[in-house]
Amino acid sequence: MTRRAVVTGASSGIGAATVRRLRSSGWDVVAVARRADRLAELERETGAVAFAADLTTDADTDALCEFLAASGPVHAVAHIAGGARGTDRVEDGDAADWSWMYDVNVLAVQRLTRAVLPQLRAAAASDGHADLLFVTSTAAQAAYPGGGGYNAAKAAESMLVHALRLELNGEPLRVIEVAPGMVYTEEFTLNRVGGDRERAAAVYDGVQDPLTAVDVADVIGYALEAPGHVNLDLVTMRPVAQSAQHLLARGPLRPRLS
Repeated sequence: MTRRAVVTGASSGIGAATVRRLRSSGWDVVAVARRADRLAELERETGAVAFAADLTTDADTDALCEFLAASGPVHAVAHIAGGARGTDRVEDGDAADWSWMYDVNVLAVQRLTRAVLPQLRAAAASDGHADLLFVTSTAAQAAYPGGGGYNAAKAAESMLVHALRLELNGEPLRVIEVAPGMVYTEEFTLNRVGGDRERAAAVYDGVQDPLTAVDVADVIGYALEAPGHVNLDLVTMRPVAQSAQHLLARGPLRPRLS
């Protein structure tokens, strides 16, 4: 049986890598993002089905769910779309940035979850189980200076995930959270700092082997392909150089030899 997944945030970074990872192992994939041109390129490359949508709106979310209902079962939804804006202290934060982060990281996730749950339940009834997977962040687990808005948004998303898992108890629906630490992608930090390439590069300066989008996509693939009775409630993943949110080694990693 071929399973079908919906992947949000598919136009770049972890979302695009997840589309590639799932297609490589035989999944049917509906790739969702706002940027239709990037989705078209990904569709040509992977054979995924592109669907351009802004999931912060009811109209686009409803249109996506209508398309899904008309085109086949939905066995998994990977909520990857999200983002951060700004590194201001709480006292200096821009309310518009905070509102945007809550909208894309929390409200859009709740909106799509609510809309697509009936289709996931139908797939689970016929095929054994279905999955809701959420990519949050280690920013949901520990605060850091300049991260208040993103910390708050990702912590809210993580609480949504925990509550949903409890609410779906007794149903064959897996609720999975993947929380990456430092991941090097082409856009996340650049967008966060308003397009300042020098400042974005400095975040990763000297860090040996930060995580890549492919690393996170591999964990997502494993979680969705694990036996149906196995639920990975929470996977926290970091590069070895990042022992904690506040503890980052810069420079080569070397064993301490006596």
